[in-house]
Amino acid sequence: MSNNWSQAQHALHEAQQALRRNDHRAARRWAEQAAVLAPEREEPWLFLAVVASPRASLAYLERALEINPQSQKARNGMHWAIQRWRQVPQPSPKPQHPRLLGEVSPQALIRPRQILTPWVTIIIIILAGFIFWYRPPNLPAVFAQENALPMAQVDVGKATRTPTPTPTFTPTPTFTPTPTPTNTLTPTATFTPSITPTPLPTNTPQPTQPPPTPTTIKTQPPASISTGERWIDIDLSDQRLYAYVDDDLVKSFVVSTGTWQFPTVTGQFHIYVKYLHADMAGPGYYLPDVPYTMYFYKGYGIHGTYWHNNFGTPMSHGCVNMITDDAGWIYNWASVGTMVSVHP
Repeated sequence: MSNNWSQAQHALHEAQQALRRNDHRAARRWAEQAAVLAPEREEPWLFLAVVASPRASLAYLERALEINPQSQKARNGMHWAIQRWRQVPQPSPKPQHPRLLGEVSPQALIRPRQILTPWVTIIIIILAGFIFWYRPPNLPAVFAQENALPMAQVDVGKATRTPTPTPTFTPTPTFTPTPTPTNTLTPTATFTPSITPTPLPTNTPQPTQPPPTPTTIKTQPPASISTGERWIDIDLSDQRLYAYVDDDLVKSFVVSTGTWQFPTVTGQFHIYVKYLHADMAGPGYYLPDVPYTMYFYKGYGIHGTYWHNNFGTPMSHGCVNMITDDAGWIYNWASVGTMVSVHP
């Protein structure tokens, strides 16, 4: 084991040298080799968190905290990784319409009208036949004589010939069938879930707290809880947080957990870092100086809430919202390493 750790230290040294040369690929390769040689040590995982992507950094730091829950470097690194992960821009949605290549003429967007080509052809043929059959003789000569009248002597005594008017054929109007109306089905209403709005802080007094749960209620603690150990139980169905010592209930609080869009994680975790005040940011929100913040899994935490009073209803982006005074009590009661059990 000591030989493996010696080789792992050599790999970490090479990784540091590569990082100083700004060769991140070589630094990551040496750090991965160190993690394979000494997976039970936190140092390789801490170094991997430095050279990894924001999401991978969280996983590497979580592994380091599993190895050493009291590691101050891992806790500080987790806070750095959370802030780094929240600054990653969200991908913009792709357009749902096809892209038009080049310019499209307006005529291409107009539906062509249906032309009765056979009927028009027949009518033109009939009219042409009548015109050629009844046309007056020598039409060019007639037009030439009419143009020459002002310049010639006209004999008044001679009768002039008046051409017989040519009858014009009027085509019989054709019947155009009226299009049969098509029955259009009435669209049925589609249920769209409404997004729960987050109200702004108001001067509305906080709701009256439900009566405290009697301390005689007992529950079965997780198997990993030792005698006299403190732990926190969060019931998502009841929207309540319970503080236990062994199986004895100390105190209970009403909370607001994640909505259906941003659900709170479930499982058994441990508080890995505490902040008296912490800034929180994400897609569409920024919350400065959030009081009594305790992170128990990646970006999920328990903290005080000053921007809404709707406790008892899921309102958060995944964290556990508490009334500020209640959050202060649980902040002073719990410590780094306290178990947090979250269940439906």
